[in-house]
This record gives sequence, structure tokens and C-alpha cells, in this order.
Amino acid sequence: MISARRPSGPAMGRRELLVGGGALSLGAAAVGFSPSKAWAAPAFQDDPFALGVASGDPWPDGFVLWTRLAPEPLAVDGFGGMPARKVQVRWEVAADQGFRKIVRRGSTFATPELGHSVHVEVRGLNPGREYFYRFRVRGAESPIGRTKTAPPPWAPLKELAFGFASCQAWFEGYYTAYRHMAEEDLDLILHLGDYIYENAIGADGGVRKVALAPEVRAEPYDLTQYRLRHALHRYDPDIIAAHQAHPWALIWDDHEIDDNWVADKGKDPGTDPAVFVKRKEAAFQAYYENLPLRLAAKPKGPDARLYRSLGYGRLAKFHMLDTRQYRDDQACNDKTSDCADRLLPGRTVLGDSQEKWLFDGLKSSDATWNIVPQQIPVTQVDTVPGDGRAFVMDFWDGYKPARDRLFERFADPKVRNPIVLTGDMHRHMAADLKLDFDDPRSRTLGVEFVGTSISTKMDGMDLDPGGQNLLDANEHIKFTSYQRGYVTCTLNKDTCRADFKVLPYVTRPGAPVSVRKSFVTENGNPGLQPA
Repeated sequence: MISARRPSGPAMGRRELLVGGGALSLGAAAVGFSPSKAWAAPAFQDDPFALGVASGDPWPDGFVLWTRLAPEPLAVDGFGGMPARKVQVRWEVAADQGFRKIVRRGSTFATPELGHSVHVEVRGLNPGREYFYRFRVRGAESPIGRTKTAPPPWAPLKELAFGFASCQAWFEGYYTAYRHMAEEDLDLILHLGDYIYENAIGADGGVRKVALAPEVRAEPYDLTQYRLRHALHRYDPDIIAAHQAHPWALIWDDHEIDDNWVADKGKDPGTDPAVFVKRKEAAFQAYYENLPLRLAAKPKGPDARLYRSLGYGRLAKFHMLDTRQYRDDQACNDKTSDCADRLLPGRTVLGDSQEKWLFDGLKSSDATWNIVPQQIPVTQVDTVPGDGRAFVMDFWDGYKPARDRLFERFADPKVRNPIVLTGDMHRHMAADLKLDFDDPRSRTLGVEFVGTSISTKMDGMDLDPGGQNLLDANEHIKFTSYQRGYVTCTLNKDTCRADFKVLPYVTRPGAPVSVRKSFVTENGNPGLQPA
């Protein structure tokens, strides 16, 4: 059996956190892998690697490497302090942290057309092992990042560990959760959307009390403004360290563009669709520029394909969904209700092409666990206890025929152990997925783990009134918490375990992390069991 877990030993480098914080003055991390160096690094305004390094979308033979040259990340022209010309960037991948065994190297150009971002797709590596990487440009050297290839498709993995996160409004809290994620022994981090928030920021900079230029605080509508908003959310030592420590796989939700956007429609009534398409095009490009995404995800104007799959041997397959770009408009003017329009035949969340891709992928998968990372709750979420019902039209509840089609596939005996991972709600939640939610005795098809926000909605509380309503109105929802945090999952051939982790506060830095609740679901026996 092959283990996907990271081997222990001195070669792995120090994992201790020595410095907390989230100071906006952070420059690039010092050379050499250590999250503590990323947090303690001095501010060098002329350091081109101030936004750090990242890797993503692991395949058995490689991954994508990312950096964005930005010695002044918040320069109001959106170019990060870089000149309006291309710059050559060299990269190296090594089998050891000391770079004594370099296995791949090359060079590329960071161009102003892509915000001086760099996306290098490295191929030809060995499956299921760690690698280290770095960039160089004009005498400057980046921090060293750690990443890992996926195991080969045939590998009977002993164990796989991953975490998932979402919803990180910079102005509503510190990213301490990412500091803790950087310390975790994870094979992958999934980000399920709302990497940035487009809301206008107050003059005081929100809870961080940092003075920002008006150009940075304004709600973004064009490429320059979206570049600034991404730079703001990335220019943080804790998120830099989490990207440096683990490979990520990301998908967007709504706030990367506009709250509750759908296809070519924004949230503001009366917005000219042609105007919103231009806004979407700018947001898509900035998203690509600032994250470790493969070339296949590079936008073509206002279109970009982000749905994709990632395989981890015979143990797990991740079917990553885009629930924003192809869906029908929210029913009932997006008002929480139980209106008939949510039941109209043919309503779709995924669009025809993505839905077929998902259903084909589920049916053909030979993985023990079929993981579906996406954005909005699939489970039924009645918000009103007692008589009457009210559903959020932005959730799958507003698209019941689409959920029915999905659950038909989950019910197929050929589809093994479906597990849905979700963000968006700003709360932890665990639920059984029922063939008929109105009949508690109906068949359980799988489970859904909803992760709370990293910082959005500030500190929160454990059980808020809204959470109590959810528990009272939905027998299949077994747990919820309104604190901030993230979720880690551990898979083996017998069980999937989810640990819901919480922080007591995010409105100041340095919070500890603890496990609030854990569940397991068994291979071939769907349903939540307390761990």
C-alpha cells in the first residue's frame, strides 16, 4: 500500500509557528521552506516576491507553479510596482529542500498583460512524492515552496489527508486559520470560493484598522480594481504561508465577481448585461493571474472552464464543480421562500455540458471515495422550524430538479461513496443526503460537509439562533457551528473522517485552533456517525 501522507524526518524543515500576525507590511518570505520565515519576514518594498509562491492542481507527473512579481502589491495602477514590459523568470524544482538534486528547471516570462504572473506547468516528475520549488528574477530569489505530485491512478493508497476552506473577507478578520493549515500534515488544500470579496471597504480598513488608498477600497469593476482586490487578500503572511506549504486546488463562487451573480447577470437590478460581461471578464482574468491555475483555466474573455477532476490513486477522485457560471437565474427574485418556480422542470445549477461531465465522471470512477467539491449547499436547508418552509434560492434548494438528477446518479450502485464538500454558508454543517428529505426513513445516499468561513462574518459564535433553526427544521442536519475555521478530512479504504476546526476569534490575530466536532462515514454504509 502507498501512503499519500508526508514522511517525517529532519529533511522536512521546521513547522513551528514563531510569529503570529497579518501585518500588511509583509514582504516576501526569506529563502528556505518554513512557515515561520514567511510570517517573520521583514518588509522589503522592492522584493518582487512579496506575494509569495504557490503550487496547484497536482497530477501524478507534475503540478502548476505560480508566482506574481509585485514589489509594491498595492500600487494603485494595479501593476504591483512592475514596469510595463515582460521580465524573464527562472524556476527550479528539486527533490530535496537543499536543492542538491534539481530535477527540472526552466525559464518563462512574466508579462504585463497577465499582471506579471507566472504559471509553470511542470511535467515528467515521479508520482506520489514531495518536491520543492523556487523562482529567481534579476538576482532576487523567492521563498522555497513545498508541493507534491498525486499518486499514480492504480495506487492503492493507504491514506489521504486534505483540508478545505472558503470565504475570506480581508476586512472582517485575520487569516489565522491559514497559519494553522500551514502546520497541518496535508496532501492538498481545496478552496471552495470567495477568495476575495468585492464589497467596498470602509476608510478604517475594517477590523484590521489599516489605512488603504481609495483605489484599493472601492468596489472593483475593472481589471485594475480586481487586481488590487486580489493583491489585498493575498498580501497577508498567513495565506502566503499556507500556499507555500501545500498544493491547492481552487474554484470560485460569487464574491470573486459580484454577490450572487448568475451567468451574465449581476446582483444590481437593471444592470446592462453587456456591462456585466465586461466586469466578469476583468474578474476572471484577475482570478487567473493571482492563483495557481493550469493553462486550461485561463479565461477566454468572459468564459473560463474551471470544472475539472483530480485523481488520488484508487482511493479518491475529486470532481470539482463550478456552480456559478452556467446556472439558471435564482427563482423568486432570489428571496428566501418556498415558491413554485424552484420546482420548474429542467432547472439547472451546472448547465448541460458540466452536468453530463459530472455524471459521466461519477459513473466511470473506480475510486473508493467520490469527492464533489463545490460552493452551495446540496442538502435541503429549511430555514423555518415548525409549520411552513422557506429555502434559500441561491442554494440547490432553489434548483430542486437539478438536485433530483444529481441524486439519481448518487443512487446508482456504480457510484461509490459520494461526499459533497461545500463553502458559502459561513458556518460548519454536517448533513446526510437523503433520497427524499421529507421522509427521514428514506435512503441515505451520501454525506455533505460544509466548511465555515476563514474570516467572513468576523468572530461568530458556536450555536447561533439561525443554526438552532436549521437543527430544529432539518432532521438530516446533524451539526452546525457559526465560528470561523476550516475542515480537514482523512480518507482510508474503510472510512472518511471530517474534523471541523474552529477559532475562538479572528478580529485579532493569534487565535488557537481546536476540533469542535468530528464525523466519520463508512465505505459502503453512507451516513454520518460521530467520531
